[in-house]
Amino acid sequence: MLTDVPGVRVGHVTDAAGRTGVTAVLLPAGSIASGEVRGGAPGTREFDLLAPERAVGRVDAVLLCGGSAFGLAACDGALRWCEEHGRGVATPGGRVPIVVGAVIFDLAEGDPSARPDADAGYAACAAAACAPAGTGAVATGRVGGGTGAVATGRVGGGTGATVGHLRGAPRPGGVGCAAQHAGELVVAALMVVNAFGDRYDLARELDDVRWPDVTAGTMHTTIGVVATNARLEKTGCLLVAETAHHGIARAIEPSHTLVDGDAIVAASCGSVQAPLEQVRTLAGRAVTTAILSVLDG
Repeated sequence: MLTDVPGVRVGHVTDAAGRTGVTAVLLPAGSIASGEVRGGAPGTREFDLLAPERAVGRVDAVLLCGGSAFGLAACDGALRWCEEHGRGVATPGGRVPIVVGAVIFDLAEGDPSARPDADAGYAACAAAACAPAGTGAVATGRVGGGTGAVATGRVGGGTGATVGHLRGAPRPGGVGCAAQHAGELVVAALMVVNAFGDRYDLARELDDVRWPDVTAGTMHTTIGVVATNARLEKTGCLLVAETAHHGIARAIEPSHTLVDGDAIVAASCGSVQAPLEQVRTLAGRAVTTAILSVLDG
């Protein structure tokens, strides 16, 4: 689970009727993050500041949302929750929370008018905060309630996710989690799998594939968060995010297409000393395993 990394908490808000939702990842204070987007149809917020040359290195929360571009409104609620709880970059005008968002296209799966809003983003953060630290427990639901293991499948940002469009017979996608451990080092991933493609299979014949048409207006996306307790600089986080995308390519074919806006945030949330290449390798494995838990589920 992503919450195997100490201090990381996860909360879902699920709109089962509208088939959409939000997953909030709260990062511990001082977390450093970067990220990368691949594919032709991304929907993101504040991703530019994740570049290593940008001044802000820390991130307070990452929101993975349904609702396509409309779903980015959920980040406003996360911003409000973080401000109320004293999170953010100190400025002369008060703290400014850093909330990064990414969305999937799920408007054609359920009610297209049902989109995550600021209240949903706020509730997802509140649900995450209810989880006892280090247990992997989260609260789920429209306004929270109850605790248990981190929920996966068609919950939160993955409620309306689908995969396998390459043959015109899509099936459910959703949220998947996985963690890699090497001594005291932990590298974990939470992925919302909403891909044009399907499970990577070299034996699959490609003669009858319906190749994506960018003019058809149908979009997809696999988005997620990789977190580690390794101590990394911002450039190291970017390299981890790059290798995490290799994990997508090892699990999904085709990946990073013109109709996929795949986005991954990689966050350093601890002080464990570990070789960067070890962290990168484990990140790729964690992402692949998290995605396959959805595709093979």
